[in-house]
Amino acid sequence: RRLGTQMASTGEVMAIERTFEAALVKAIRSLEQKPPAAWELGPETIDQPNDRRLFALLNALRNGADAASLAERSGIDRWFIDRLANITRLEVEGDLRELRRAGFSDAMITSLRGETVESALPTYKLVDTCAGEFEAATPYYYSCWEEETESRAVEAPTQLVIGSGPIRIGQGIEFDYCSVHAAWALRDANVRAVLVNSNPETVSTDFDTSDRLYFEPLDLDGALHVARTEHSDGALVQFGGQTAINLAEPLDQNGVAIMGSSVEAIDLAEDRRAFASSLDAIGIPQPMGGTTTTVDEAEAIAARAGYPVLVRPSYVLGGRAMEIVRNRDELRRYMVWAIGAMPRGQVLVDKYLQGVEVEVDAISDGDTVVIPGVMQHVERAGVHSGDSYAVYPAQGLEGGELAHIVDYTVRIARHLRLRGLVNVQYVLHRGHVYVLEVNPRASRTVPFLSKVTGVPMVKLATGVMLGDKLSDLGWTTGLVPPRDLVAVKAPVFSMNKLTAVDSYLGPEMKSTGEAIGIARTLNQALRKAFAASGMHVERGSSALLTIADADKPELFPIVSRLVQLGCHLVATDGTATALRAAGFSPRVVAKIGEEGPTVVDVIVRGEVQLVINTMSNIYEDPGDGNPVFKDGFEIRRAAVERRIPCLTSLDTATALLESAVSAPDELEVLTIDEWRRVSA
Repeated sequence: RRLGTQMASTGEVMAIERTFEAALVKAIRSLEQKPPAAWELGPETIDQPNDRRLFALLNALRNGADAASLAERSGIDRWFIDRLANITRLEVEGDLRELRRAGFSDAMITSLRGETVESALPTYKLVDTCAGEFEAATPYYYSCWEEETESRAVEAPTQLVIGSGPIRIGQGIEFDYCSVHAAWALRDANVRAVLVNSNPETVSTDFDTSDRLYFEPLDLDGALHVARTEHSDGALVQFGGQTAINLAEPLDQNGVAIMGSSVEAIDLAEDRRAFASSLDAIGIPQPMGGTTTTVDEAEAIAARAGYPVLVRPSYVLGGRAMEIVRNRDELRRYMVWAIGAMPRGQVLVDKYLQGVEVEVDAISDGDTVVIPGVMQHVERAGVHSGDSYAVYPAQGLEGGELAHIVDYTVRIARHLRLRGLVNVQYVLHRGHVYVLEVNPRASRTVPFLSKVTGVPMVKLATGVMLGDKLSDLGWTTGLVPPRDLVAVKAPVFSMNKLTAVDSYLGPEMKSTGEAIGIARTLNQALRKAFAASGMHVERGSSALLTIADADKPELFPIVSRLVQLGCHLVATDGTATALRAAGFSPRVVAKIGEEGPTVVDVIVRGEVQLVINTMSNIYEDPGDGNPVFKDGFEIRRAAVERRIPCLTSLDTATALLESAVSAPDELEVLTIDEWRRVSA
């Protein structure tokens, strides 16, 4: 967690206030993260730069630490330490008005005082985008607790668009795309678009994107106060990812109309136990499983479903804290950690089905359900959808499978009475289609699918929320005929900057961006996408192979492609033995800790240009719920730090090598509009 000269952050927030203290408190609120517990803040969190240092300093000041000593230990200017001391003093001594003027939300004040505070509206100040030369056409505002407000409601149809907050893994710029297009769609419908967000690096927080912009934390206070100040007719929560969806229920409880899918429908889709019952009621198959808050019940669910099982907390985005567990001991370890980390949260335990994963985005008005496209993941189920290579249109699906996917999507949207966008993820396992999850909101694939299909998904969804019927706009239920092209969405990773993160891909999302490749054939599109995301293999290069025993039967077609590319094979002993038995002649390198040049040595020396490493189940458990796969981690880390492509899925390796062999060196280049014209 230590910070240094190499950037490690994935995003940022901005808060504006009248004092430094108030701006800092609002910025902390905008981070949307729970402060670390006191036991997590050792002395080193003050002495060394790290992501928890601010919280450690505040905690030390609460416990009576000397400001001068903290300034000396941290190297932070005394002026800032004194401002932090002011914040901790107000936590103890401040009255309601002082706490509000210092940026504290009503929820924070209630927690500090032990009693509910009566709601009140702040005032808003204008940030003049015209430097006083003339009246700003599109000003933006920030809240404070002063006497006079500069924000006046306008008597016109008005909708509040909740933005997506800071960019982080699982909540990326894709949702800002959706927020921006929603604001534009509102303008086209002659409805005032009032946007609230906390992220200064987004298009949604450009002053001319919406009719009014508010820089506020995306918590209940931030959104509710703006809605009431603007006399908003409702709030659009589907476009800001999980951040915005999480505000649906509290806004609804405080009298703000939620546009599109109802709060009850959203909760039904996200409450896994209720959703499972709902699927059973309409006869749609899903992996066997259940929800629990206890170790014993988790074991009982896993015993019924059969190992391996997928375990994860409910109500999360980006697959955070998600794992595939293969036996009772691993399950107990995970549950003990999860209960401690999320004492009031439910844990989902589902049968893990290793098959082809398929993803669908749709627009529904509760009756008509339009499906712009079906995407197939290159990697089998078990790799998070945000880290998978997604292919449009889905390749090689049987007619019956595609028909089931379309039918299930339509039936789910109608049964839940969803209005707006919906994302459904499926797994194809042994000839059957199973529903993995339903997200009643915009997904991270909406920008990709909108661009390659030409379907204005956000505009249609916004219209539905305002009362449009899709049938009146000329749309019919079902799958939009696919275009005569292939598009691939490729994940982009920042592993070399996140030194403690294992690059092994699994059910928890790790990518920080994405790229796109469009072509006439699958291999050409894959080659473009791989190149755009920084993944390539040179002819005549050397490839290091260290493969888990369970994966070795699938290795040989990959090796044949490497040989076809003139690549030299390097392998650890076990993998080399399997390769020799199949007629290949690899160079053998030692495992970590053995004599001779080791697997890490050849990476460090630059003797290999590609690493393919799959993982066995042998790990060291440090007891924090994050098992460390020892040798594999060192291999992958060495490759990542030297920017050597490192593949941890044989499916990805197959796609990379197949595209390298089959696609021509010269690829067709067209604009996105040209691709849509030639593929219509």
